[in-house]
Amino acid sequence: MKKQQTVQLSHGGGGVEMNHLIQHLFWQRLGNDILNQAEDAATLNIPSPLAMTTDSFTVSPHFFAGGNIGTLAVAGTCNDLAMVAAKPTYLSCSFIIEEGTLISELETIVDAMAAELAVGQTQIVCGDTKVVPRGAADKVFINTTGIGAIQKADVSAQRIMAGDVILVSRDIGCHGACILAARESLRLAHPIISDCAVLWPVVEALLAASIDIHAMRDATRGGLAAVLNEWCQSCGLQLAIQETQIPVDDAVRGICELCGFEPYDLANEGTFVIAVPATQAQHTLEILHQFNAHAAVIGEAVSLSPAKPVLHSAWGSRRYLDFPAGELLPRIC
Repeated sequence: MKKQQTVQLSHGGGGVEMNHLIQHLFWQRLGNDILNQAEDAATLNIPSPLAMTTDSFTVSPHFFAGGNIGTLAVAGTCNDLAMVAAKPTYLSCSFIIEEGTLISELETIVDAMAAELAVGQTQIVCGDTKVVPRGAADKVFINTTGIGAIQKADVSAQRIMAGDVILVSRDIGCHGACILAARESLRLAHPIISDCAVLWPVVEALLAASIDIHAMRDATRGGLAAVLNEWCQSCGLQLAIQETQIPVDDAVRGICELCGFEPYDLANEGTFVIAVPATQAQHTLEILHQFNAHAAVIGEAVSLSPAKPVLHSAWGSRRYLDFPAGELLPRIC
């Protein structure tokens, strides 16, 4: 049996091995006119106002149903830009790789990154590679920084007004539940697939339809609960949320019941929350349904105190939806 190639410390040493790794692994899959210039810095030309974000990815396990750490690294940063109505245009990418990592695993990760970049026609234009000794990292850590051209100004939670309708783009909690199932080797009758995906095509469709987006936020760590609490703090309004209208897959709900979690607290990587005027709520929902049938209206902003999200049950009871407490599931992204 042919021995599988692994990353050696020399792959980070700046010499022949590093040059070969960069050219035959990264450039071959991610190459473009800017990256291939191989300069110390990328030269860019973006005439419009910019948005910028950065994130680091350490998910465990690195491979899961619906993606891998490479999928996350691109989608996560592109989605942060999309949530302020900025078209993800350019990304930087830095790898920290543990000595002994299989080259074949790196190839799979970078292939996934290339596939996600193609969704939004985004380019990686600069990067860095570091190799650390065995035990100094968990195979691969990735940092991505992104910049994008803002297509609509003032998309912010501070713009949420009383009467605005709150929607989610799909069912919640899939990524957190997927990572939990993979980590604990749970055998499920209906496997849970992570929602990890680039959201720009959905946002672009909303902008093309002239939806007056007041606020957007992708519900990553802390899930829906964290987003709604952050919004209440920003806009000073109460968010009345109808519990029965929040879409949750049966398999995700089952894992939550088994482990004592709330689906509202679980992380997502391809699900966002949006606030729009009531007059545009139905049109917004129709557009979201073009991308996912589980998109739903879940509540509205109201001029009541305190400024917190309130869950209204089907039986007429109410309770506060608090910020998640503690670390439910570390290293989900």
